[in-house]
Amino acid sequence: MLNLGYPDTPAADPHAQVVLAGPDMILSAAAAAADTASEGRLKLALSTARFEGDAGAVVEIIGAAGIAATRLLVIGMGPGEKADAAVFEKIGGAIAARLLTSGETRVSIDLSGITAALPLANAAAHLGHGAMLRSYRFDKYRTTMKAKAKPTLDQLDILGVSGAQVAQAELTAIAAGVERTRNLVSEPANIIYPESFVESARDLADLGIELTVLGEPEMQALGMGALLGVSQGSRRAPRLMAMRWNGTGSPDARPVVLVGKGVTFDTGGISIKPAAGMEDMKWDMGGAGAVTGAMHALAARKSKSHVIGVVGLVENMPDGNAQRPGDVVTSMNGQTIEVINTDAEGRLVLCDAIWWAQEQYDPEVVVDLATLTGAIIVSLGHEYGGLFCNDDGLAMQLQKAGETSGEKLWRMPLGDAFDSLIDSPIADMKNVGPRNGGSITAAQFIKRFVKPGVKWAHLDIAGMVWADKAGTLFDKGATGYGVRLLDRFIAENHEA
Repeated sequence: MLNLGYPDTPAADPHAQVVLAGPDMILSAAAAAADTASEGRLKLALSTARFEGDAGAVVEIIGAAGIAATRLLVIGMGPGEKADAAVFEKIGGAIAARLLTSGETRVSIDLSGITAALPLANAAAHLGHGAMLRSYRFDKYRTTMKAKAKPTLDQLDILGVSGAQVAQAELTAIAAGVERTRNLVSEPANIIYPESFVESARDLADLGIELTVLGEPEMQALGMGALLGVSQGSRRAPRLMAMRWNGTGSPDARPVVLVGKGVTFDTGGISIKPAAGMEDMKWDMGGAGAVTGAMHALAARKSKSHVIGVVGLVENMPDGNAQRPGDVVTSMNGQTIEVINTDAEGRLVLCDAIWWAQEQYDPEVVVDLATLTGAIIVSLGHEYGGLFCNDDGLAMQLQKAGETSGEKLWRMPLGDAFDSLIDSPIADMKNVGPRNGGSITAAQFIKRFVKPGVKWAHLDIAGMVWADKAGTLFDKGATGYGVRLLDRFIAENHEA
C-alpha cells in the first residue's frame, strides 16, 4: 500500500505536487501561490482545459516556469461546503490513479486553509485513505511487465494539517481489510481453495481473532447435507471457518454474525456453465472474502464490538461423484431440498452455514453476503448490491452504512408469493424457482433457514465484487466491496 506522511514542510527533493481548486476558479492557498509563482500559468491551464472544479477532475501541468515541482496536478474539490469524506477519498483516488505508474515516487498536497464539510484532520485522513485504496495492484503473477507499466509512486505527504494520524490509523486498518479481500478474490482457484483459504486466514490470530475450523467429518456429523452436496464433486475438501472478534470486554455480549458464501470455484457442477467467462468464477467466494476482510478491519482497529464471521468454503465441480439435478439433500436443520439446478449452489452452502452459526452463537442479527445470482446484476447492474431483509430497522441501518461507506445497497422485496415459487412436489423445497425474480426466490430460500426472532439480511453482491473497468477507489479487478460497508454497519450500530 501507499505510504502516508504528515510532515511540517515539503520534502527538499523535487517531486510531484497537488493543489486544489473549486468551481468558478476558486483556488486553495497553495494553488493561488502556484499561480502567482508561475505568473498566471496555472489559471491559464485551467481555462484552456475548461476545468470546472468538479470533485476529482484533474489538470496536469509540467514544466511551468516558477514551479519547482516535477509536475503539478490541479484537482477539483467541488464546493468546499459540500466536500465531505467521499469527496476527499475521490481526490486521493484521483492522485493515485494519475501518478501510480507515472515515474513519480513521491507526491505532496498542501491542505492549508481548505474549506471542507468535515474537520480538516478527518478530510486529510480520508484523502489518504482514497489514495491507498486506489493504489492497490495485483501484480503477483506478472513477470514480463515493462518498466513504465510498473507502479512507482510510493509516498504521499499531506501538508498543512495536524492531528490526522489517529483517524488515519483507523482507516489504514480498514484499508488492510480491503486489501486482504482483494487478494483473496484476485487469486486463481488453483491457489485459493477451501483448505488454502483457511490457511491464509491463520494470521488473523495475531490480531486477536479466534478461529474455529470444521472439516468434512465434523460437518457430516452435524448433518450439513446441503453444503456437503455441493462439494462432493471436487477433490478439494470443504471447510467451514468461524472468526470471532470480541472487543467489548464482556464474554457474554451477544454477537453479530456475518456469513459469507465461499465457493472458491464454480463450474456450475453437472448443470455446467458456458465456457465463455467461466474463469471469472474464481471470485464466487467474494462474500467469504468480504467477511474475512471485514473481520481483519474490525480487529485491526480494535473495534469495541462482538462479531463472528462464518464462511462456508467449497468448490463446485462436475466429477463422477458430483451432485445431480433431481437429487434430494437434507440440510442441518432437517429440511429437505430437491436440487433442481446444481449451479444454484451458493444458497445450499449458506443455509447450512447460517443454521450452524445460529445454533452455535445465538445471534440477534445475521447478515450474509454472497455472489449469489446473475439476476441481481440484471436488476441493479454494477451500481448497488441487492438487500433483502426481514427487519425494516436493520435494512435502514445497512442502507445508511452503504451510503456512508460508498458501497451502496438497494432494498429488494420479499413475500409469500415469491416463497411459494420454491415449493417442491417431493421435498420441503427446491433450490431454484422460475427464471423471473431469480434473486428474490434465492433470498426466500435462505430466509427459510433463519430462526424466528433473528434479524436477518441477505446481501446479493454478484455485481459488485469484480469490475471490468476502473472505479474511483479501485482499478480493474477485485473491488473489495463489502469490507467498508460491514465495518461501517458495525461501527454505527454495534460498538460499545
